[in-house]
Amino acid sequence: MGVVRRVAWLVVAGVGFCPGGLLFAQEAQEAQEGAEGVIEEIVVSGDAHLAARLGVVGSWSAIDADELELIGAVHPSEALQRVPGVWISRGSGQEHLTAIRSAVLTGAGACGEFLFLENGIPIRPAGFCNVNNLFEMNTEQAGRIEVWRGPASAVLGSNAMHGAINILTAVPERNRIGAEVGPYDTYRVTGQFHQEAGGHEFAASVYGISNNGYRDDTGYGQQKVSLLHRTTVAGFDVENTLNFTNLNQETGAFVLGFEAYKDDELRKTNPSPEAYRDARSLRLASRWSKGAFYIVPYLRYSQMNFLQHFLPGQPRERNDQTSGGALAGYDLLQDGPITMSVGAQLEFMSGHLDQWQAEELTTSNNFNNAVRPQGWHYDYDVDSLLAAGFYDLSWEFAEGARLVHSLRVEYLGYDYNNKILDGNTRDDGTVCGFGGCLYNRPADRKDDFTNLAGRIGVEKDLGQGIGYASFGSGFRPPQATELYRLQRFQSVADLKSENLISLEIGYRGDFWNLAGFVERSDNFIFRDSAGFNASDGKTKAWGIEFEAFRTFGMHTFAVAGTYAEHRYDFDRNVSGGEVIEKNNFIDTAPRWLANGRWTIQPTERIDTELEVNYLGDHYINAANTAEYEGHVVFNLRGRFLVSEAFTLTARVMNLLDKKYADRADFTVFNPLNYRYFPAMPRQFYFGATYSF
Repeated sequence: MGVVRRVAWLVVAGVGFCPGGLLFAQEAQEAQEGAEGVIEEIVVSGDAHLAARLGVVGSWSAIDADELELIGAVHPSEALQRVPGVWISRGSGQEHLTAIRSAVLTGAGACGEFLFLENGIPIRPAGFCNVNNLFEMNTEQAGRIEVWRGPASAVLGSNAMHGAINILTAVPERNRIGAEVGPYDTYRVTGQFHQEAGGHEFAASVYGISNNGYRDDTGYGQQKVSLLHRTTVAGFDVENTLNFTNLNQETGAFVLGFEAYKDDELRKTNPSPEAYRDARSLRLASRWSKGAFYIVPYLRYSQMNFLQHFLPGQPRERNDQTSGGALAGYDLLQDGPITMSVGAQLEFMSGHLDQWQAEELTTSNNFNNAVRPQGWHYDYDVDSLLAAGFYDLSWEFAEGARLVHSLRVEYLGYDYNNKILDGNTRDDGTVCGFGGCLYNRPADRKDDFTNLAGRIGVEKDLGQGIGYASFGSGFRPPQATELYRLQRFQSVADLKSENLISLEIGYRGDFWNLAGFVERSDNFIFRDSAGFNASDGKTKAWGIEFEAFRTFGMHTFAVAGTYAEHRYDFDRNVSGGEVIEKNNFIDTAPRWLANGRWTIQPTERIDTELEVNYLGDHYINAANTAEYEGHVVFNLRGRFLVSEAFTLTARVMNLLDKKYADRADFTVFNPLNYRYFPAMPRQFYFGATYSF
């Protein structure tokens, strides 16, 4: 019995273990009879054309539905920490920041460094991302989570600069309902349903959770619905999906002071009990495929309203976007040593953002009190048009050796309309002290960006695995907020698209993967010491990623880890009083990330997993003068199959009750300097699932 079949048998039996990208490696190994077989087997996706386009070359990992069920994540970080090179830094409630083969990035455009997709379609317009993208996706009930590490813009488009996360809508094999209880009044209910009738297939996943929060005034409620319908119309295979999410949360702010997360009382407090975030999203897509052709029209809507508690004056931001488009492709060559597909994407977006401060600021310093006025700071609409064309090619130029090549050209145009007074006055036209108000509103304008990305790679069957080398590029255009949400004396943000190039060499074995990479980015976008948005920064990085698994009888061991160095490659004074010097480590970029799991299945009805997560020490400011010590955290999970229909689950998170921080930061403007999101202490969760 092959390794993949053994793993599949263990999953069905209840181990719930998937070795991430290693599953891809083994599938590729079993499919080496032909180049087409490798490409089709390497990625199991709801979008067969996307799977074919992605090919083998590059670093891939995946977490399947059975493993997600065992993980039982109440936050996406709990699942994605198993993937090498990935760190989802947990914030308050469902908030988070993302790192994929990068530092944890912050700021208006940080979300634009990564692409988030659902069944192969981006969940947001290219220039209107959300730094908390993952809470708009049903990661808890996904059929599969796929992660691409490294630049993927040549294949996937804008924002896939450091990597991409693709969520596949689940098609459950059985109907089931579940309930779970946990600490801090955590209650969770789930339902998954599947029905076939009259040539139609229907699937639904329903999710709801409420939590009162470990810290003061940090509770949240969240609901998600995923619907899928499949049928055949006039010879076309049709798959329709609908995904809806809603989040209402009270938000916690940083606790202040060196190692405040270790203080038993301070770590439970919330300096901003009035903070909140309300967000909802809705996405519709319809995939039509027939032979070598496919087209996917889609519609999207999102809205978010939150208090910017981290700013003096605590202005409220409201943003929304309505967008739609279509992605189409055609396989020009399907047989022989060369396969090739071409495609195009067209997308329109209408977005809005406004910022309003309810009260006059009187509690800060004289400068802040004067330049942060009560009333409207921003109120603008922005429309965008995206048009892209691409091709993907695979050539078996020798027995057991293949070349993979992709190229994409993409245009993004913005049409910005300021709805209140231009400039940096108050909303009634009066002038602030200290040379003008902080917030500056550009006059109506249009901007456009054209980008080109490519990748080329070779792979060779070597023994029990596949060796490969690839060179690729990624890009992300400036986000609308970076172009039109300006400060002080900057009336025009003259920004360029950020670009990244990467060289990667790796090997996929039957039970282990290894990849080494070197990357460099240009036109890194940041806010300088004058408050201007600038794009003349540079960064560089190198690293090694590894993952392996092995089964011995009832025991399965798995490990995933990364060593990487991410550095600035320029000198500059930047906002917040930070000083960047060339060769400094980028802040919040641990060199070491590691995850290990020991799964035991003493009988076919019982399986347990002991997990350990390691986050290395790292600098938390650009000057590299402040550090977080890192941490090691253990989790324990178990499932008991009472009968074919009834399953019990239990989890102990932070098993050893470690006092650590989910995120650490440093600011020169607060006398306490250090600030943290404290992690939760030991937690117990108990659940039950009934299948029918």
